[in-house]
Formats: sequence, C-alpha cells, structure tokens
Amino acid sequence: MLQMIKSDAEERMQKSIEALKAEFIKIRTGRAHTSLLDHVIVPYYGNATPITQVANITVLDNRTLGVTPWEKNMLSTVEKAIRDSDLGLNPTNLGTVLRVPLPPMTEERRRDLVKIVRHEAENARVAVRNIRRDAIQELKSLKKEGSLSEDDERRGEESMQKLTDKYIAVLDKQLTDKETELMEV
Repeated sequence: MLQMIKSDAEERMQKSIEALKAEFIKIRTGRAHTSLLDHVIVPYYGNATPITQVANITVLDNRTLGVTPWEKNMLSTVEKAIRDSDLGLNPTNLGTVLRVPLPPMTEERRRDLVKIVRHEAENARVAVRNIRRDAIQELKSLKKEGSLSEDDERRGEESMQKLTDKYIAVLDKQLTDKETELMEV
C-alpha cells in the first residue's frame, strides 16, 4: 500500500518535470527551433488549427525559420497568423515559403524571459508540493481507517519528503540551466 502511494506520487512528480521541460522549450533563447511556432493557431477552412498541421516548419539557420504551407493558397493566412501571434515575429513571403527571422535578444528581453522561467519553475514546485500533500493525506486517511500503523505513516511521510526534495532539486537544476542559456549572449 505504501509503495503504491509512493510510486503514484513519483509518477505524477515526473510528469510535472516533463511539463516544465515542455514550457521551457517554448521560451526562446535567440536560437531558432521549430517548436517556437507550436502554439500558433491558423484559421484553416473555418477551423482553428495548429500551424504544424497546415505547414512544414524547418530551421534555415540558427536565427531563421522556414515555414512551407502544404497548400499554396494558405501562405498569406499562415503569414498573418505568425505576425498576429504573441511572439513578435515578422515573416517574409518568398512566394512558396515564409522566412521567419528571429530578432536579436536585448538584455531587457532576456531578463523578462528569466522572470517568466522562474515563474514557470515556481508553478512546477507548487505542483510537486501539492502531490506530496495529497500523498500524505492519503497516508493519514489509511492510518485513520486502521490499515496503516503510526510508524508506517511516519516512514511514508519521510519517504514523500525525500522524494519531494529530489524532484525540487531536479526542477532547480533545470531552472539554473535555462537561466544560463537565456543570459548567454
């Protein structure tokens, strides 16, 4: 019973780590990568569709993305969707391909991104702590029912705290790595 609670909590904490990694990938560092445009939505025959489902996105060089819509008539629609997104990008129409140059990052923008990264990391820490809280509540309810001794409950709480500390350390390492990446010029 104790092992089930611990493995469930560990699995959920691991998912929090993966969610943070996914959030960090979306925050750009000045280098082009295809996932930058993942959350851009394009109106496609009346439906809001992710850009990855209507166009091929490639990295042309480390500061430029290439976007090739699968249908030629979608070029201007995709261009408008990228321009209207919150990324601050200005694509250039080359006839069949859109060139999307990434502007150089200013010091102020880098600091803003570091603040965003810290906020995302704090949200992940809160999620991990909530998972710990849920597991400890589950232990307490099992003790109350009588299917868990007081010593087992205490051991379980200590185990949950060690697990939480381990995953918080992983989150902190990811945060410092991303901050370093953002601040490098």
